[in-house]
Order: sequence, then structure tokens, then C-alpha cells
Amino acid sequence: MTVAILFLSLFLLLALRVPVAFALAGSSLLAIMYDGQVPEIVILHQMVGGVDSFPLLSVPFFVLAGAIMNSSGITHRIFDFANALVGWLRGGLGHVNVSASIIFAGMSGAAVADAGGLGAIEIKAMRKRGYDADFSVGLTAASSTIGPIIPPSLPLIIYGVMASASIGQLFAAGLIPGLLMAFALMIMVAWYAKKRQYPKEASLSLPNIAKTAKTAFLSLMTPVIIIFGILLGIFTATEAAIAAAVYALFLGGIVYRSISWRSLTKICMDTIETTSIIMLIVGAAAAFSWVLTSQRVTEDFTQWMLTLTNNKVIILLLITLILFIVGCFMETIAAITILTPILLPVAVSLGIDPVHFGIVMILNLMIGLLTPPVGLVLYVLSRVSNVPFEQCAKATLPFLVPLVIVLFLVIFIPQLSMWLPTMIYG
Repeated sequence: MTVAILFLSLFLLLALRVPVAFALAGSSLLAIMYDGQVPEIVILHQMVGGVDSFPLLSVPFFVLAGAIMNSSGITHRIFDFANALVGWLRGGLGHVNVSASIIFAGMSGAAVADAGGLGAIEIKAMRKRGYDADFSVGLTAASSTIGPIIPPSLPLIIYGVMASASIGQLFAAGLIPGLLMAFALMIMVAWYAKKRQYPKEASLSLPNIAKTAKTAFLSLMTPVIIIFGILLGIFTATEAAIAAAVYALFLGGIVYRSISWRSLTKICMDTIETTSIIMLIVGAAAAFSWVLTSQRVTEDFTQWMLTLTNNKVIILLLITLILFIVGCFMETIAAITILTPILLPVAVSLGIDPVHFGIVMILNLMIGLLTPPVGLVLYVLSRVSNVPFEQCAKATLPFLVPLVIVLFLVIFIPQLSMWLPTMIYG
């Protein structure tokens, strides 16, 4: 009965539009009050313990770095470089859209930051060149999901904390699947461009590539510093986040001089607000997970799943279905914190590596960002493009196909995500 109260109260609070953090903490409190075995103060202890984690220190710094990048004109430099690099292909701005997301992914680690920052620039440029609104919005939405897969990645950091997995290995595991997502989207861009006769932006010009690369060079060094710094063991993911924030501040405040004290104050306040929301969710989810564990829900769920089948591929497909449904209705960080303690033991019991499972989980939830009724990326793009939410959702549907194909490739071929971590970490 305690478990029933836990989940029923959670769903009721979410249905009443109570913020996720308060819904998680409130349902946990109600459950232990009904159980009567432990004092209510335990919930507060579990929440504090949940955020008392060294890797979580990276969250505010990555959020700050992404916000500075968006506010200092760095996104424009990235877009211009990507345009020079791949704009000469048919449907050039579509390829630029994807390429710019790959580069920006190595800076922000968040799909919403990509959609809100690069998305506004990309959609405006594509509209000027005569691209259809559905193509522009749909592709921008789909390409923004590359951000949380290619390192650094806020969702992977949260998953790593919840799963006690190596953040460095998770970052390494996301690199190849992220590039596969980009490649799949570019194939679809080429197909659309041929079908609709989209234009090339310019002929291939090595001097232009060199010029834009020179202009964007310092900006392009950000993902290099982050990714190679972590993979080569120069610093941890947390230290990389600090380095990224300091470097972004150096570029925006000293090199480009595009950030004033007033704008920096606003950036810092926005960072505090975003970080506070994330930490509240993580802390509340830690309390929720503790209740699940104390009531043996995770063990019982694992045993129930294993009675259905012990085939790891089928189990992963069932989990994929669960994650897809949840992703349609729940924000990514909340879904990770709630579902990791429940689903990960099932995967581990079948010999599925927690790192591989993490990539599968984040890929699933990224697709959820593109599906109504929640679809945060769709809401952001609807705002920056002045396209109705329903039209954004419809425009994004065809672009889910390449993302789902990559998801299944990662499920059926674990080496796609595990080869690089194995090579680097042994």
C-alpha cells in the first residue's frame, strides 16, 4: 500500500501541475508518513545527501558556459564557420544546421540551449533563403538533440550521479552515437534538398573556410579543451566545466568584449535559477529513490521483468518503450532521476553495461524532447520561430525517423557506444 500511495500521489501532483521537484518530495513524504516506520526528517536527509555529490558541481558551470556562449556572439561565429564548411552542398543551410549543432554540442551540453541559441539564427537564415518552415523547424529541433549526447552533457552527468557510473566513460560513449545522429540527419537533409531543390549557399572556398575558421578559432577551441581534457585525463568532468566557464567568460568579456556587467549579472542569475531547479529535482528524486529501495520496488520490478524474458535485447526494447512513453510526458532530468534506480538494476542483472544503458536512456529521452505534450524543444522553437506548437510538432515527426534508427543501432550494436570508453579507459 505504501508503494501505491507513493505513485498515486506522484501522478496526482503532476496532474495538478505541481513542479516536479515538489511532486517527488511530496509523494515521498506522504509514503513514509503512511508507512510510519521512519521519521519524516529522513526525507530532508535524503535530499541533502542526493545533491552532496562532486560531479554535480559541474552542472552550474556547464550551464554558465552555455549561457555565456549564447550571449557573447559565439553562436554567430560557429554558424558562419559551419556555413563555409558545408554550405556548398545542396540544401547547404540544412547541413550547416546539423554541423553547427555538432560544434555547439561540445560547449553547452543541453538541447534547449542549442534550440534557443543556434535555433533562432538557423531558422531565420533558412527562411531568408526560401526553405520551407516545416523543414527549418523540424531539422532544427532534431539537430538540437545532438547536444546532450556529444560531451559535455548535462543529462549524462545527472545519469552518472544516479547510476554511480564514470562521467568520463559516459562522455566517451556518447561521442560516436552523437556523430551518427548528425550523419543520419545529414542524409535526410540531402534527400529533402534533392526532392525540393533547395539551393547551395556558395561554392567551396578554402580561403573562406580559413577566414571563418580564424574568426571562430578561439570559440572552436572550447569543445577541444573540454573533450580532450577529459578524455586525456588532464582534468575531471567537474574541472572541465569550470575550465569551460572560465574560458567562455574570457572570450566574451575580454577577447570579444560582447558581455557587459549588466548582461553578465543576468547570465549569472539565469544560471542560478536553472541550477537550483536541477538540484531540487535531483535532491527530491534521491528521496523518492530511497523510498523505492526501502520498499524493495526496484528488486521486485527487476524480478518481474526477468519473468517476462531474459533476452537482453528484448528487455532493452521494453525499456525503450517505457522511456519513450515517459519522455512524452516528463522533463528529461526528472525522468532520469526517477527511472534510473528502477530500470538500471534490470539492465545490470542481464549483463548490460551501465554506460551503454545510459546512452540508450539519454537517446530515448532526447527523442521525448521532440514529442508532445511536453516537448520542451518544441516550445522553445515555437517561441523563437513564431510557429504554432502544433505545427512544430508535426514538422518534427519525419526527423524522428533517423534518430530512432540510430537509437536501434546503439541498442543492437553496443560497440557503437562502448568501443571508445574501452579504448580509453580499458
